[in-house]
Amino acid sequence: MSLKIERLGHQGDGIAADGTLVARALPGEVVEGEIANGRIDAPRILTPSDQRVSAPCRHYKSCGGCALQHAAPGFVEGWKADVVRRALDARGLPAPVRAVHTSPAQSRRRAVFAGRRLKTGALVGFHGRRSQTLVAVPDCQILDPAILACLPALEAIASQIGSRKGELQLTVTSSANGPDVLVSGAKSPSVEDRMALSDLARDHGLARLTVGDDLVAGRAAPAQSFGGAEVTPPPGAFLQATPQGEAALTRAALTAIGDTGPVADLFAGCGTFTFPAARRVPVHAVEGSAGMIAALDHGMRHSTGFKPITHEVRDLFRRPLLAGELKRFAAVIIDPPRAGAEAQMRALAEAGVPRIASLSCNPVSFARDTEILVAAGYALDWIEVVDQFRWSPHVEIAAQLTRA
Repeated sequence: MSLKIERLGHQGDGIAADGTLVARALPGEVVEGEIANGRIDAPRILTPSDQRVSAPCRHYKSCGGCALQHAAPGFVEGWKADVVRRALDARGLPAPVRAVHTSPAQSRRRAVFAGRRLKTGALVGFHGRRSQTLVAVPDCQILDPAILACLPALEAIASQIGSRKGELQLTVTSSANGPDVLVSGAKSPSVEDRMALSDLARDHGLARLTVGDDLVAGRAAPAQSFGGAEVTPPPGAFLQATPQGEAALTRAALTAIGDTGPVADLFAGCGTFTFPAARRVPVHAVEGSAGMIAALDHGMRHSTGFKPITHEVRDLFRRPLLAGELKRFAAVIIDPPRAGAEAQMRALAEAGVPRIASLSCNPVSFARDTEILVAAGYALDWIEVVDQFRWSPHVEIAAQLTRA
């Protein structure tokens, strides 16, 4: 039986009229295939869409890292903008999307691999689509070449301290001084392992190698530049996925807050937006991670050319900044995790801060939080969609909200 694809679901699967999910299918296509548990994982495309293209990566069929390489870039951009529009429309909100910024191929500077020791050597890669099968990805078209060049080092690490029964998690971040590698899921390394790993880090040019909470090798500081400040994040710390995506989000945030200070940067991380904003106005950075605030503080103390920067460690989910604390700020930058920041948004709405740069990686929680602000008299002036996770269903948002 053939099925016609009506639309894409939130994970990028095609959805037929009867609700069947179809992997790697596009709206308007006619497909057939074996249906299992309400989905077709290996469809035959009987009538292809004019938006269908050849996947640029040879690993696409086996790797589960990407979901939309079979779709034309313009189609993906439009679909991601529509995902944001639909989330806002569900709450009766306007969706003034004025731009979509898509990061180029081979630009991802951070990746989390799985690794397993084999009888001979090791296997490092990503899991297959809807599978625990580990797939090597030496020609991945998403990752920065500096990350791919690190794969032999990761294989050597997995061979040294990995297990044939379980998997390691290997988080790699590219930096100007070399790769920063965090290994999770391994036992505490023995003295012999530490010596071998230290030699391995030196031979492969790793800036830093951390196993669990244990710094094994620190050849150089794996620093990142935020607004001209050199900041060394803690091992495995959050970082915007691509330099291009970070630049687009930063431009949007600076436009949204304007030139009047002081500014509060909420969920500030290591200072991704704190330092660019502090080039113009005083900034107070608030972040729940003490390690990230320590990195921000160190970067601040070793940099010049910034307006005053203050900071505090504070769990904004348990203790949001209250309206009385927020009233001294002319603008706020807020970039919460996927769950959003409902309590903090209510305090912002009560405080009436004139300008808000609202950043989000989840259209649903963004719409919920934006509804709180709009109900309090804020105008949603514009939205920019930022696609740092090319060929995935993931989408990020930057928006300006103002209140007279």
